[in-house]
Amino acid sequence: MTGQDQRGEPEMTQESLDRNEIARHDGNIFLDKNDDDWEWRRKLRANPATAKLYRLGVGLLGLIIVAGGLALVPLPGPGWLIVFAGLAVWASEFEWAQALLDWVRDKVRAWNVWVKGQSLWVQGLAALVTLAAVLTFFWVLFRLSGVPSFMPDAAEDWLHTFAGL
Repeated sequence: MTGQDQRGEPEMTQESLDRNEIARHDGNIFLDKNDDDWEWRRKLRANPATAKLYRLGVGLLGLIIVAGGLALVPLPGPGWLIVFAGLAVWASEFEWAQALLDWVRDKVRAWNVWVKGQSLWVQGLAALVTLAAVLTFFWVLFRLSGVPSFMPDAAEDWLHTFAGL
């Protein structure tokens, strides 16, 4: 890195991009001090004791975030987003997580490009299939666990009457 751009973020040079690409495929499990563009992390990784503690901290933090996200996946909310955030934490230190995160990003980008290239009726069909999957998920969830008591009475009555819950 040679400096900062207009937003104050580190400026990426071809050399640093090449180093990051090499670091992801150099056969190491962990990133090392030569794989990092941030000086404070290079200093931590240069000392074996602090490098182990830092890796342990990143590993535990990532595990907590991923586990929390996985616990939220069946519930309404950003479960998968939290899982990917935990994966990003791991990817800051572990090469296998960087490779997995890159793979996920590539698949999501490919899906978005494919959907945007389709006609409007195909996009609508994809939206309807997604809606049907979400409704089916909640129907099964409420069928197994019951309708939550915090729901308004009118919604509870409707779910019992029309949805067979």
